[in-house]
Amino acid sequence: MSRMVIALGGNALGKTPAEQREAVKGTANSIVDLIEDGHEIVLAHGNGPQVGMINLAFEVSANSGEGTPEMPFPECGAMSQGYIGYHLQNAIGEELKDRNIDRSVSTIISQVVVDEDDQAFENPSKPVGSFYNEEEAKRLEEEKGYNMIEDSGRGYRRVVPSPIPVDIEEKEIISDLVDDGQVVISCGGGGIPVVREGNSLKGVPAVIDKDFASEKLAELVDADLLVILTAVEQVALNFGEENEEWLSEMDTETAQKYIEEGHFAPGSMLPKVKAAMKFVEGNDDRKSLITSLDKAHEGLEGKTGTFVTN
Repeated sequence: MSRMVIALGGNALGKTPAEQREAVKGTANSIVDLIEDGHEIVLAHGNGPQVGMINLAFEVSANSGEGTPEMPFPECGAMSQGYIGYHLQNAIGEELKDRNIDRSVSTIISQVVVDEDDQAFENPSKPVGSFYNEEEAKRLEEEKGYNMIEDSGRGYRRVVPSPIPVDIEEKEIISDLVDDGQVVISCGGGGIPVVREGNSLKGVPAVIDKDFASEKLAELVDADLLVILTAVEQVALNFGEENEEWLSEMDTETAQKYIEEGHFAPGSMLPKVKAAMKFVEGNDDRKSLITSLDKAHEGLEGKTGTFVTN
């Protein structure tokens, strides 16, 4: 039996509430397979489409003149944690009951502490929200102080910082629940980014990478295994090329060499590999696994996936 933190990729969730309710049924089935094997599970998940949808809804309503206030980005993240957690815990809870497994499921609205001096705040790079034309982008920069960039020829988008997680405020609650035998859902979307100001926590307009937040969570709950689920079954060298090579395992030294050779794309596989490396670095008792949701069970049996070791 292992204690594991599982980072769910966007392919495990839908883009709308209706899609999501349907998608999490399959997600729940795969997660409960692992619970049935006796593993202790902590779930983290992405929230890209969901937080964008929430942000856009408030933005459109505020601009309509109906008196709806604009919603700050940390609050949008908190809302997404709540409704994604609601769908996940219901689907997992139903699957547990169908299999006569007596286990509770809890969602923890998670605040992830970042360093206000993190260099990411000097270089916002994470695109969020709607696309705008150049004129609208300039107006938002002038009126609201947003940082706007042209995004892949599709228009202009706001970019926010993506700082490194330092701590998770609710770590003791999460650990206590796991110790008590519960399945815990936390750090949704990388967590709500906050900075400490004396005894208070202040939300900041940023997005924490979900894989790095999951790694920090795995450290803090003393997990044996970090499982990062994505759209592909294994990590590849020369992905999508004729000489594509799938990897079943790599140690941190080898992974660093592959990073330096430019094998992993910054917006997709690179943060996953870096998070996997960070979790196992200097600790021979820990492992990370990168694989797809539908292959997670087989991956843990060593039949597929990419294991990262110290």
